[in-house]
Amino acid sequence: MFLRKGFTILELLIVISVIAILVGIALPRFKGMQDEGNIAKAKGELRTIQTAAESYYIHNSTMPTLAQLTTAVPNIVGTTLPKDPFVAGGATDYGYATNGAYMVAFSVGPGGAGTAAINAAGAVTAAANTVYVTNGTVDAAHPSL
Repeated sequence: MFLRKGFTILELLIVISVIAILVGIALPRFKGMQDEGNIAKAKGELRTIQTAAESYYIHNSTMPTLAQLTTAVPNIVGTTLPKDPFVAGGATDYGYATNGAYMVAFSVGPGGAGTAAINAAGAVTAAANTVYVTNGTVDAAHPSL
């Protein structure tokens, strides 16, 4: 009986198609896992910034600017601030707003368009998909991710 060696073009195309379908299913899940990891990283770093700002407030009776956190005593964040994981290349610090008594520190979040602000009463106004921490009142319309 005659035995052939190798695969036909049709068999190779079917294998390549199955692999392409599996990759197509896996890539969106991978992107979602990256976003979840970046959200967790941002939350942790923002909590550190919040702790540093509250410590500064206890010692100085006013909320610091973001730049003052690197020179505050006790120094909690170190000499350089952590970079926002949602900014390409990680070249940007987290966003920060203060009114003297309240603060909000935020990441642009997934999509890169998040912002947050805080008013004199300590109420936060945040864009959708913003990761933020505050010692004020959380935005009910857009809670932190």
